[in-house]
Amino acid sequence: MSSWREERRRDNAAEAEERRNNKAFDAKLRRDERRELKKERRDDKAQARRDRAARRQARAARREKTLTPGNVYRKGTLFLVALSALASLPAQVLHFVAIHWMLFPIGPAVEGAAWVMAAGVAYADERKLPVWVRWLLRGLSLAAAAFAANINYKYGLSLTEHGVSPGNAQVAGLGLAAVTLGGPLFFEVRQWVLTLTASTADPKKQAEAKARAKHEKQRGRKFKDVATRQEQLLLAAPFGTLKPEDAWARAWWDVKGAPVSVTADVIADRLDAEADVSAVLAYAEKTPERLAVELFLADVFGPEGGDGGSTGALSGKPSGGPRDGASKGRTALGGKGKRPDRSTAETEPQKPLAEADLEAVRKLAGALGGTERLSARNVREAIGCRNEYALRLRDAVRAEKKD
Repeated sequence: MSSWREERRRDNAAEAEERRNNKAFDAKLRRDERRELKKERRDDKAQARRDRAARRQARAARREKTLTPGNVYRKGTLFLVALSALASLPAQVLHFVAIHWMLFPIGPAVEGAAWVMAAGVAYADERKLPVWVRWLLRGLSLAAAAFAANINYKYGLSLTEHGVSPGNAQVAGLGLAAVTLGGPLFFEVRQWVLTLTASTADPKKQAEAKARAKHEKQRGRKFKDVATRQEQLLLAAPFGTLKPEDAWARAWWDVKGAPVSVTADVIADRLDAEADVSAVLAYAEKTPERLAVELFLADVFGPEGGDGGSTGALSGKPSGGPRDGASKGRTALGGKGKRPDRSTAETEPQKPLAEADLEAVRKLAGALGGTERLSARNVREAIGCRNEYALRLRDAVRAEKKD
């Protein structure tokens, strides 16, 4: 019996524990559902706020786009045009109906002719028709508008028959005539502004197109034969398969026989210039580095120092010391071209200076930048002569410069 009761208590306790767990689970589930529901509501509200903000931004963007000066001008002009038509058309209808009811269509026809011709001008601008077509349409529109304005002016003056004072009748006539002419005029000015705006929409492209057209015109006028050949190539090739620049390059080669911008005269001038430079370099045989060394030596030792100058203590026998050693030293240096061979120079007579050698030294001085840059060494290397002759050539050219 006691075991049964004990088992019964355990069952009851287990059932109670299960009920508590179920209640806790249900409570947690309800809390989670409420929490999820609150989160969804917050998300919905946030999304609604974002949607409202997006709609406000879209409306602001539309208003900004609508209220731009260009849109205001375009739509405002059309509004004025509509008001002008509404003001001028009834007066014409009443004027012709007062004459006879069958003349009713004349008023709308005259007013419509002015507007149709004005619209024709806009269409001609859109299709890039010839200028004379546009001015013809403008003339027809102006003629129809002037006829309608005359009718409306007379109708305004006729209002005196209906009890209107002459002054007010004249004002009414002038106003009707003004709006009759003003409508087509406003529309025409609007079309002018839109056309000019479209043509200046991209100033860079417009400037590029103008520069390209000017370049083509000048190139065709300068090289007529090449331009003629280019036109032949473009016409001979299938449409759109050959670019104008490629055709120009081929035409230049066909006519001039060389790449673009190169002609026979250009090649001849280039060869002449290269020959002149080669001649000067053949005389000078100088490089920039070598010229820099020459200038440095001239600055350090003087224009005649270090090159076996015509005068100096080393040119003759020294006053003291071993004569044989000095004589041997001079002989060795003279063989290397550093000192003049006095023994030979004293025995051989001086030969006259050749004009060709003088001209070569003049060219060398021009290449070096002046006669003061001349030295016995570079003259000797340029002419291929002995040192004494090189010194005489150098001194002669320097003397010409001083004279």
